[in-house]
Amino acid sequence: MKAPTATPPVAPTARGGSLTVLQGTALTLAAVLGTGVISLPGLAADAAGPASLLAWGALLLVSVPLAATFAALGARHPGGGGVSTYVGVAFGTRAATMVGWAFFLAIPIGAPVAAGFAASYVADAAGGGRATEVGVTAGVILVVAVMNWMGIQVSARVQLGIAGTIATLLLVAILASLPRVDPANLTPFLTHGWSGVGAAAALLVWAFAGWEIVSSLSGEYRDPARDIGRATAVTLGVVTVLYLGIAFVTVAVLGGGAGRAPLADLLVGAFGDWARPLTTAVAVLLTVGAVNSFFAGASRLGAALALTGAMPHWLGADVGSGRATPRHALLVVAGLALLVTAGEAALGLPTDATLLMTTGTFALVYVAGTAAAVRLLPGGWPRLAAVVSFVASAALVVLTGLPVLIPLATGLAGLCWTLRRKRRGP
Repeated sequence: MKAPTATPPVAPTARGGSLTVLQGTALTLAAVLGTGVISLPGLAADAAGPASLLAWGALLLVSVPLAATFAALGARHPGGGGVSTYVGVAFGTRAATMVGWAFFLAIPIGAPVAAGFAASYVADAAGGGRATEVGVTAGVILVVAVMNWMGIQVSARVQLGIAGTIATLLLVAILASLPRVDPANLTPFLTHGWSGVGAAAALLVWAFAGWEIVSSLSGEYRDPARDIGRATAVTLGVVTVLYLGIAFVTVAVLGGGAGRAPLADLLVGAFGDWARPLTTAVAVLLTVGAVNSFFAGASRLGAALALTGAMPHWLGADVGSGRATPRHALLVVAGLALLVTAGEAALGLPTDATLLMTTGTFALVYVAGTAAAVRLLPGGWPRLAAVVSFVASAALVVLTGLPVLIPLATGLAGLCWTLRRKRRGP
């Protein structure tokens, strides 16, 4: 089936790109592994009991074709627009605008959720309660904004160090916890029925978001056609081992006692109370790495949309000045994230209040991106992976429920703004 022609968003990237496979792997790993491993094993176990392991396994299986699909799209259509570009090529600029607006605005809404996971660890270790959580959340957002302000090469180097440290520490946590596994914690298995497994899967979408945002960094690779696939394959292997390992020991060791900081409980149980500060450092590093990847991708997405008139021109006005970093779009993303944090604090809401709203957006973006892949990718395994990913993404949207209406409303608002702007003229 021939895809309709459309002008995809322009990619605000450096000429030729500068990311190596290792740096790209670090950015991808941080985005996908992200903050999910900090608190979600406990939240999923609370929703489904030991059967939460089924939700983890199912989503890991879904991740294989999903990662392959976005890697294939990124290799064929590299640029800052990411999913918006693919949807534009496949379905036209109006659909691309809706996806772009929904995804761009989901990042500052989700950033406080990600930073809040680490903040809960810091509050647990240092005390201070809610005030500490809000302060740490805002601090993480500011640190990541500065990292991105300095450029993709600086943030990628920092990310590489973070990724290596985190992978090592998580592996240590898994191996040190295995001797304390209690088979009694795995029974009864379906403590909340199959509906509990579905509820856990809806929460865990957060843990597997990331393949779509790094597609906005595809134009930054030295050789996108070669390097994106390699970075994706390495990331898949590492994520599978670490996610399944942490999820298993959370359920089998902590059982019903898993709380919001299961990683801390696992390390303290294995090494004693001195390990609690180490766990806090792991949580903060994971969060900084994840939010860094999302800010890098979102800023390039915003600039790409601005350069095609789908967002205010100011967002991409600095891209043609010789800088590869779209600082205007970065300022908007960071500013909105701080505003959401302040609003939640003023209303007395927890930092994860917007979790399902954000995961709903990710699920909806997956549906749009995989639908575009079905039209754009050639026959054989790329098309098959796209079809499987589309079906799985649609199921995730159903599991998420009403929160998906928020990104739909955001996308419609963006489309209305664009159409009104075009009627008024440049």
